[in-house]
Parts: sequence; structure tokens; C-alpha cells
Amino acid sequence: MQIRSPTAFAFAAHFVIVRLMTTYLADAIDLQTIRRVLITKLRHHGDVLLASPVFQTLKNHAPHLELDALVYHDTREMLTGHPAIAEVHSIDRQWKRQGLEAQAGNEWRLFKSLQARRYDLIVHLTEHHRGVWLCRLLGPRYSVAQNLPDKGQLWQRSFTHRYPHPQATPRHTVELNLDALRRIGVQALPEERRLVLIPGEAAEQRVGELLKAHEVSERQFIHLHPTSRWLFKTWPVERVAELCDALHAQGERVVLTSAHDAREKQMVAEIFSRTTLPPVDLSGQLSLKELAALTARARLFIGVDSAPMHIAAAMQTPVVALFGPSGELEWGPWMVRHRLITSNHSCRPCGNDGCGGGKISECLTVLPVNRVLAAANELLGGP
Repeated sequence: MQIRSPTAFAFAAHFVIVRLMTTYLADAIDLQTIRRVLITKLRHHGDVLLASPVFQTLKNHAPHLELDALVYHDTREMLTGHPAIAEVHSIDRQWKRQGLEAQAGNEWRLFKSLQARRYDLIVHLTEHHRGVWLCRLLGPRYSVAQNLPDKGQLWQRSFTHRYPHPQATPRHTVELNLDALRRIGVQALPEERRLVLIPGEAAEQRVGELLKAHEVSERQFIHLHPTSRWLFKTWPVERVAELCDALHAQGERVVLTSAHDAREKQMVAEIFSRTTLPPVDLSGQLSLKELAALTARARLFIGVDSAPMHIAAAMQTPVVALFGPSGELEWGPWMVRHRLITSNHSCRPCGNDGCGGGKISECLTVLPVNRVLAAANELLGGP
């Protein structure tokens, strides 16, 4: 008698449930009847990375599909190299500054590239109006987007399938993205929901060289990324400096990073001016792929709600994340060991750019160093 493993039973039960659900979902899409799919995510870096499970899930359930992505050009590194993606198309936000004629030319070339792919299905993962025109101009057989009555009849009539966006109970953004697939009859397995980010050989090599130059060994350092493109989501510089010194006092090596942005580099300079033993400084020196290669070699990542935090989660590096005005239920570290540091302010998460719009968030400024240090030590000492 052959005894099947619990895992085998779980897979079998899952697909039985999926088959039953598909049977009762009258307008589920038969994936065998389509060939090419365009999935759009016109948002910021972290948002795009949180859409990566959509590609993997769809490819797993229909390996014959060719899946393309449409994102902003500066976010494309979040998806390039993804094993489930055939082509990454992009829109450069700078087109608008190049004059009407140049912008029209760029848009026309993008449209012709998309048109040549002859998509059977478009999965539009944001409320961006471009999704309407893509569906109407490219003419896919099927199209999926959020159900947004407030956007008018043009939106409602432009998609063959619309899925609800729950308002009462917050859900993680990854699950909200996967709702687009659930709407057409595709149910994601738990392991399919992991974030996917491929640093690439060039990024791996450069990071290896940088760590060697600074005499930093793999898995023998903590990656600290204290900055964000929105400074109202950051921890005060004096607290960051105090944390660096506390970690050094414990014998930990800290590698500090930031984006190339002048404001972020200024914040880093202020941190360094307050530290007794400055960390290794790689601020403003790494691409997004290189940031992923770096954090994959770290023992721990410490940062705020930002794209680097999601990158660390994708690389399965334990995360200590500080959250202020943004919501950890929707944006917290996904499917990775982590600790969340938040205040008990009744007004959070408010989503505002600082208290009263003043660019400083009290729910972050009050967070003490000892809580962050304790969370870091828990993860460092954990399995």
C-alpha cells in the first residue's frame, strides 16, 4: 500500500477545491484558450515588487502562457529577470517633459509594441486610467480590473471582469493583487504568494567586490536602510545614529544604504555626524538589483516602510520594520520572519505626510531605540 505525504494530500485537496470553485464561477476564464497576457502595475517600486506573485501564480497554473508586464521605467528592475515574465514594457515618466511631439512619438512606439503582442487578457492592477485605453485600443478578449463605480461608466464597461476592493477590513497588498486572478478562477497556493526578485549576475558580482573592499563577510553584517523617498516615513537621525552605536557595541557590523537622492544622502550625512563608530557607507552607490544582492547576504535588515524593506522580504532576509503613518496590515514585510515597531497613537495609520501635513510623523519620532534593538536581537538569536 502506497502512503502519500501530507504535502501530496494538501496539493490534491487544493486542486479539488479550485476545480469546484471554478465550476461555480460561471465566467471563469479557461486559460487554455489564451496565449498572451499583459499585467500592468503603474505604481512605485515597492508596489511593483508586491505584484510579482501574480506573474508566478499565473505561470504555474498555465505554463504555456506568455506573460508581459507594463510598469514605469524606473521600476522595471523590480521585474526584469523574473522567470515567469517574457517581456517588460515600460513608460518613462520623463516623457511628459520632452515636449508634446516627443511624448506622442514615445507613446505611439509603446502602443505598437503592445499591439504586436496581440494580448488575449489584460490584468490591470491599479486604478490608473491607462488601463481603460489599453483595453479599448488593444482589444483583448478578456480584461480584469478593480470594480470602481466612482470612476464612471467608461471604466465599468471597459473590463470583462471586475473584482471588489474590500474597504472595511484591511488586507495585504499582495492578496489584493491576487484577487485579480481569483476573479477569473485562479487560486494561488500559499507558496506561490512569495515575492520574486532576481538580482542578476552583474549585481551579485559588484556587491561581492564592494563587501570585499570593506572587509565585510557574508552573513556577518546588518543591513540598515533608514531613508525613504518620503522623509515623513523616516525615523529621526539621532535615533538611527544611536542604534548604529548600540549595534556596534554588541559587536555587530552595520552596512548603511540609501538611494541616490540628495535629500536621502543628506540624511545619511547627518547620521554619520552623530555616530561614534560609523557604519560601512554604501549610501547612493547601489542600483535596486545591487541592493537586493546586498540584503540577501545580510543577517538582518532594519528599515522603514519603503521599497528596500520589501526587497529584503523578497530575499528572505529577516526584517525589523518601523511603521508610522502607513498601515502595516497592507504594507508589512511579506512572508518573511520580521518584527514590526509601531506606536500606540490612536490616529495611525493616517496616511498623511506628517502630522498636520508638516512632514514630521510623531508616531515615528517617539519610537525608542531600545525597542528596535530588542527586536533586532530577537531575530538575530532566532532560528
